Amino acid sequence: MSALSNSSWDRRTVLRAALGLTAAGGLAACGGNNGRGGGSGSGVNLTQYFHAYGEAGTEQAVKKYAKAYDKANVTTQWITSADFESKLFATLLTKNAPDLFEFHPQIQMIKSGQVADLTDIINPVKDDFNPADIKSHTVDGKIYGVRMIDDPQFFFYRKSMLEKAKVEVPTTLDELIEAAAKLTTSKVKGLYMGNDLHSVINPMIWSAGADTLNEKNEIAYHTPGVIEGIKKMRKLFTSGDLLLGAPTESWDPSSFTQGLCAIQFCGMWAMPTIQDALGDDWGVFPFPKTIDSGKQSVYNGGWSMFVNAKGKNVDAAKEYVKWLWIDQKKYQEEWATSFGFHIPPRTSIAQSATKLKSGNAAEGVKLFNEFGHFDNIGWTQAMITSLEDVFANSVRKSMAPEAALDKADAAVNRELKKLFG
Repeated sequence: MSALSNSSWDRRTVLRAALGLTAAGGLAACGGNNGRGGGSGSGVNLTQYFHAYGEAGTEQAVKKYAKAYDKANVTTQWITSADFESKLFATLLTKNAPDLFEFHPQIQMIKSGQVADLTDIINPVKDDFNPADIKSHTVDGKIYGVRMIDDPQFFFYRKSMLEKAKVEVPTTLDELIEAAAKLTTSKVKGLYMGNDLHSVINPMIWSAGADTLNEKNEIAYHTPGVIEGIKKMRKLFTSGDLLLGAPTESWDPSSFTQGLCAIQFCGMWAMPTIQDALGDDWGVFPFPKTIDSGKQSVYNGGWSMFVNAKGKNVDAAKEYVKWLWIDQKKYQEEWATSFGFHIPPRTSIAQSATKLKSGNAAEGVKLFNEFGHFDNIGWTQAMITSLEDVFANSVRKSMAPEAALDKADAAVNRELKKLFG
């Protein structure tokens, strides 16, 4: 939901997701309103961690689900700090570690024995999950984590503004740069992609025909097409046509709905809010081709539920995860479509989700299916940071892209050696 995931999330990225959320206290301050299971549980106490979603009703829904469970007393910690990732991982090292928590698939959690193998509870319904979601959570044939929502991200545009400026929907990065220039006025910027541009790093790479890592877990982003893309992003950054210093990050559609920009990169979760604000005066399109030989792309973020393998109640936590995120299809559809729009990872639920079958929601699903890219479980936060540094140095500053990528290569290769030898 509104807070990105993995690489944009960025992914995203909040750290991939908590971007823009105001710091409202540490973890200890989050436990008062806890959503326990109402005393109907078996006596086992479980604690689950969620980052604070931006959509109204999400916290109440999570606690409603926990209260409905009768085999354990489930406490929900609703983490309102912007630094969800660091607080989560710091707490996992203490006696107050949660039994289960939401996050994104990253291989170091598996290598360190932090998350439990959930293959046994997922296998019976494995064929009903999006295969890409299963792949992004699988290491050595074992599945870690249950995907809760898929969050495609793309560009939102004001139809009336493009029509007035006689601008066609861009299909290449060059066309996007030209569109931003034509759409910029004294009151409106042509384009918004977040204040630090992190959310579009991976889409730019994919749209250049490259990737973060290849199937052998080797660097795949250092290509002539990506170098050309970085140069184009630098041109856009210095053009004066890009909205910078916006009051909210790009996961929040406010800059778009309030008319600060004509085009904004954001997530599918924002669709109901945009529809309420703008009616039918908007559409969506994928990240355009970075170079002529590239292909349009859609970043698929999302959130998954993991069980703390070092917790005291691993089996009980797995039972709760199975009950909620595998057995309770009604809750899963509600979670995906009642608080912003998201695509259910379960094929059967996605096919029956009526809210996603018309208008721009249906177009978003179509773009997701045609151009979607999922998280690579081997692409870690340290690697994400390395490419964020490339953008900081070569797009927001003036460092030569080749030199910036060489620097990133050294950092990424160190991580790859630690993980894969």
